[in-house]
Amino acid sequence: MRKIAIQGYPGSFHEIAAMQLFGENELDILPCRTFSELFTAVVSNTVQTGLVAIENSQAGSILSNYRLLRESGLKITGEYKLRIEHHLLALPGQDISDISEVHSHSMAIQQCRAFFKAYPHIRLINSADTAFSACEIRENMLRGRGAIGSLAAAERYSLEVLAPNIETNNRNFTRFLIICDPDRVGPDWLSGKSVNKASLVITLAHSRGSLARLLTHFADHKLNLTKIQSLPLIGQEWNYLFYIDLVFQEFKDYASALQSLNKYASRFQILGEYPSYDEESGKTVVDSAQQALATGGIRD
Repeated sequence: MRKIAIQGYPGSFHEIAAMQLFGENELDILPCRTFSELFTAVVSNTVQTGLVAIENSQAGSILSNYRLLRESGLKITGEYKLRIEHHLLALPGQDISDISEVHSHSMAIQQCRAFFKAYPHIRLINSADTAFSACEIRENMLRGRGAIGSLAAAERYSLEVLAPNIETNNRNFTRFLIICDPDRVGPDWLSGKSVNKASLVITLAHSRGSLARLLTHFADHKLNLTKIQSLPLIGQEWNYLFYIDLVFQEFKDYASALQSLNKYASRFQILGEYPSYDEESGKTVVDSAQQALATGGIRD
């Protein structure tokens, strides 16, 4: 039985993703109220593994989780992408005209704003979690309040679906990261498949063309960038950290790019090296610790 930390109450999308990824009967899930609590649970060895959302195809990145990952010292060992279907939930016996406010996680609200334009009488209110919003309605028997959540949350808290699939676009996916302490990776579900993806955080010199030179360096080594996200470098005004995801066919090409990366980056940190999500099969496999962490750590 594997113990894994997630953010959210039972019925959350984190729980759904964890069950799909690891198998419902193989898990002992530790629900955490916040992402900060999730990272703390893994760092403190309360659990061996964490599953954390990092971005949504409609609402974008969860920027605070990049900082938590960078500062925690944990490593990404895999990823998973979950199709997100949002539903408007409420106590039975009501319709949408009875609902005056809807609570949910801010990311869920962003993914459903177009639906609520047709219901200007409904106030949208941020909460800690989609499933918590559903749970709160049931526990307090709150009529006139709705929640955005999953079918699993509707079933668990005996709520009615007032409107199904209210997400703005049905190509709505959330990407989750599997995180572990690098000193404790190597559980029995690691498969030994080849690493073909890496996540880095890079600090560039504040000079003209520095980012262009970095991107050219990656291209010259046959690396394909799948994401680049800039965030301010705290305490150094107008300087930025760049969070980069890249994929490659040959690990040696990636390793070669790292060896000379100091020419283009003043500092970089490897957040993880892992197999990319298999879009065709819908499966992901966590790599062996030996290869995944072969070049780990902070580079100066």
